[in-house]
Amino acid sequence: MSAPAPSTLAIVDAEPLPRQEEVLTDAALAFVAELHRQFTPRRNELLARRGERRAEIARTSTLDFLPETAAVRADDSWKVAPAPAALNDRRVEITGPTDRKMTINALNSGAKVWLADFEDASAPTWENVVLGQLNLTDAYERRIDFTDPRSGKPYALKSPDELATVVMRPRGWHLEERHLQLGGVSVPGALVDFGLYFFHNAQRLIDLGKGPYFYLPKTESHLEARLWNDIFVFAQDYVGIPQGTVRATVLIETITAAYEMEEILYELRDHASGLNAGRWDYLFSIVKNFRDGGAKFVLPDRNAVTMTAPFMRAYTELLVRTCHKRGAHAIGGMAAFIPSRRDAEVNKVAFEKVKADKDREAHDGFDGSWVAHPDLVPIALASFDAVLGEKPNQKDRLREDVSVAPGDLIAIDTLDASPTYDGLRNAVAVGIRYIEAWLRGLGAVAIFNLMEDAATAEISRSQIWQWINADVVFENGEHATADLARKVAAEELTAIREEIGEETFTAGKWQQAHDLLLQVSLDQDYADFLTLPAYEQLR
Repeated sequence: MSAPAPSTLAIVDAEPLPRQEEVLTDAALAFVAELHRQFTPRRNELLARRGERRAEIARTSTLDFLPETAAVRADDSWKVAPAPAALNDRRVEITGPTDRKMTINALNSGAKVWLADFEDASAPTWENVVLGQLNLTDAYERRIDFTDPRSGKPYALKSPDELATVVMRPRGWHLEERHLQLGGVSVPGALVDFGLYFFHNAQRLIDLGKGPYFYLPKTESHLEARLWNDIFVFAQDYVGIPQGTVRATVLIETITAAYEMEEILYELRDHASGLNAGRWDYLFSIVKNFRDGGAKFVLPDRNAVTMTAPFMRAYTELLVRTCHKRGAHAIGGMAAFIPSRRDAEVNKVAFEKVKADKDREAHDGFDGSWVAHPDLVPIALASFDAVLGEKPNQKDRLREDVSVAPGDLIAIDTLDASPTYDGLRNAVAVGIRYIEAWLRGLGAVAIFNLMEDAATAEISRSQIWQWINADVVFENGEHATADLARKVAAEELTAIREEIGEETFTAGKWQQAHDLLLQVSLDQDYADFLTLPAYEQLR
């Protein structure tokens, strides 16, 4: 007879971390193990369903609103639960990883909300996974004072009423946590991140007048939202807090989810607080799903695809209308600019673009928006203050003027722009620089005055792949080929070596990053997520 599977989680291949016993308690690990037993089988089924749906899109090159959920969309009577006080005013949200310095800066930033990120802005090293949890608990306990070891500058929290409300983002469903296993099977990273945070902080946050609030990334269907809802119901019963205490904001950052926004809110209606419009992952999802669709689905350079492009406009307008129809917050996209300490002119031009972007979102009906740097908080605040005044949101603005047909969301060829050779160079340059930092454990990286995260690398490598496979001809007459991508990548690697010097270059992971970018950009078998092969190399 075979031995029974162990009943508790095993910590595998991980060096001990300072104070990890405060996070990895027996009780917390037992909770994560129970989440794994109860919900990982359904998660696995839903991942398989993603593949089936992708195959259907490859066959048809189209998408439509679901006929089987038409009754949900037609029923005007249902609404999501009212927002708790701590999430009623979300006019500016700052995003970033949960390292100690960022935790203090984000909470002190003046933003209404901090998206505390265990996903795209955090490389999932064991240290980041465990100590990020510890930093959040320390912040709630007000024991997180920090002194920068290089500058000697001290950091401390402001008074409680000045701090941002935390909305935590766990990893997406596709990622495993190899350091936590049950019977030799890795636990999904999403359940590790959610489970540890919820177990340790749900009651603590209630005592602070807030609650366990979450951003749900890379959702592809209402069935995935239903899985999260069932997890919330189970978790609230497990720790003994009232049903409906959890609140979740879903990122509509996949093209399939854009066709199921109402259904996603419906599945989470007792726990839903809003939807968010995420730009780079959304474009990555379009490329991934329609990569067989021919020339009409070929995207131009990523910086040419602004939120005013017709198909992006359809997506954001539909999101605002959907949210407000159902009583949910509509949260706008990211201002990723990182102010320069040396170039005031660069800042002036960028700040004007940020202001125009946030003015547009506020006037379109969004209730809030994202920034990546504290210096952008006042700019975004001013845009939303001008529209909202003393109101916490504009959910009463129903946007019944908006009408979006299924084809509008995938009308990529309405954009009057084409891929360029400079766009290829930029995709390679940003991709190598980001992946190198990620392999060293950094998920949020300033590159060319923009805060980049994993979604940046995904759209960069996806565009290289798409342009090569679509045999794009650039404006200089060169064809997008694998050989051209290799040539540009080799030139970029040489330029980086000259820029940073041999010693720094050798100490980094530059060759590894170069090789990985080319692997996921040139392989005929398109990898669903760059972070899957990258995680195998993350040590």
